[in-house]
Amino acid sequence: MLNKMKLRKTSKGTESIEERIENIKKQELPKHIAIIMDGNGRWAGKRALPRIAGHHEGMKKVKPITRLANKLGIEVLTLYAFSTENWIRPKMEVDYLMKLPQEFLGAFLPELVEENVRVEMMGHREKLPEDTLKAVQKAMDDTRDNTGLTLNFALNYGGRDEIIHAVQNILEDIGTGKISNKDIAEDTFSNYLMSSKFQDPDLLIRTSGEIRLSNFMLWQLAYTEFVFTDVLWPDFSEEDLLQAIEEYQRRSRRYGGLKSEGKEK
Repeated sequence: MLNKMKLRKTSKGTESIEERIENIKKQELPKHIAIIMDGNGRWAGKRALPRIAGHHEGMKKVKPITRLANKLGIEVLTLYAFSTENWIRPKMEVDYLMKLPQEFLGAFLPELVEENVRVEMMGHREKLPEDTLKAVQKAMDDTRDNTGLTLNFALNYGGRDEIIHAVQNILEDIGTGKISNKDIAEDTFSNYLMSSKFQDPDLLIRTSGEIRLSNFMLWQLAYTEFVFTDVLWPDFSEEDLLQAIEEYQRRSRRYGGLKSEGKEK
C-alpha cells in the first residue's frame, strides 16, 4: 500500500503522496519506463550480508514500484533482471537469481491478475532453467488478456546480442525474399528487436550511482531521458520513482529538433 500519510513540503504548503500523484498525472507521463536495478550486492555488503540477501531484498522492491507505476497509468515498465553477461557470476549466485522469478511471481501473480497487469519477458529462453521458464510462462499466460501496465522482464538479455540476432533474422528474411534490402529502415529494424511490441522507453532509471547502460536496450535508448540516482535498488522507494518522473517532466524532449511554442518537435 502507498503511504497516504506521507507529506511533502511545497511552496504552496504540504502535499500528500496522493496529491503528488494526481499532480504528476496532470502532466505528460513517460509511457515506457525502463529500470536498471543495480546495487543489490553493495546493499548487502554494507550490512555484512551475503550478496544473495541483497538480491532477495531487491526482488521485494519490485512490488511497490510496479504498484505505483500501474497507479500512475504507465503503459510499460521494463526491468533489467538478468543480463547475458551475468552468467559469469559465481554459480551459487546465478542459481539463486534464477529462483527469484519463481518466488516473486508465485507470490505476486494473484495481485498482478487482479490489478490488470500483464507480464512479458524479453531475452533468450534457451539457457534459462526449466522451472524459471515455467514460472514466467505461467505469469504471461495468466495475464495475457490484461490491459493495464505491462511488466516486462529483461531476462537473459543483452543489447548487443539483440542487435546481432536482429541482423541475422533480417538477412534470413532477405534471403528468402520475405523482405528486400530496400525495405530496411529504422522502423523495419525495430520490428526485429525483442521489444518490438513496445514503444522505446521514454525514461531510463539506473540506481546505485553507476552512470552507464551496461548493454541494456542500446538501440531503443537513442532518445530516452536518463535519470541516474545514488540510491541502491533495495532502498529505491516510491518517492524515488516520483522524483525521477518529475525530473523527466521538467525536461524538454526535442529529438534533435528545436522546441517550438512549448511543444517538442
